[in-house]
Amino acid sequence: MSVYDVEIGGLQGGSADLAQYRGTSVLVVNVASKCGLTPQYAGLERLQERFAERGFTVLGVPCNQFMGQEPGTPEEIAEFCSATYGVTFPLTEKVDVNGEQRHPLYQGLVGTADAEGHTGDIRWNFEKFLIGPDGAVAARFAPQAEPESAEVVAAIERTLPA
Repeated sequence: MSVYDVEIGGLQGGSADLAQYRGTSVLVVNVASKCGLTPQYAGLERLQERFAERGFTVLGVPCNQFMGQEPGTPEEIAEFCSATYGVTFPLTEKVDVNGEQRHPLYQGLVGTADAEGHTGDIRWNFEKFLIGPDGAVAARFAPQAEPESAEVVAAIERTLPA
């Protein structure tokens, strides 16, 4: 089963329908509005703008598990992202990325190691997983990895559909 078969809700109801991304490259990021890393939204949006026409999207997954840094309602989260960072990429419902209530999407992601060999629990907001067009995890990046860093951009370019 690929991540594209996992069911997850959209931020403001309905389904995020991950199947629509089959055959594309997706950067899945657990996001938060009140974190020291929140300015990464700007870089994520620039990636969205830069690569969207080439079969790529950022998928923001709000999570409130790290010091309560995503406390808002779906409407507040959507307004913050749009008004503060001009976010156009899709956002899912708020989920748990760790623990007993870990969402199935993250159950399928956390087994992948990052460049330092870390697997398992998400360490903090803005941890990133790059999913290739086949639905397999192509790369994992630490929360501190800037979205537009050379390593992230190179990985995205390697996974873009032909």
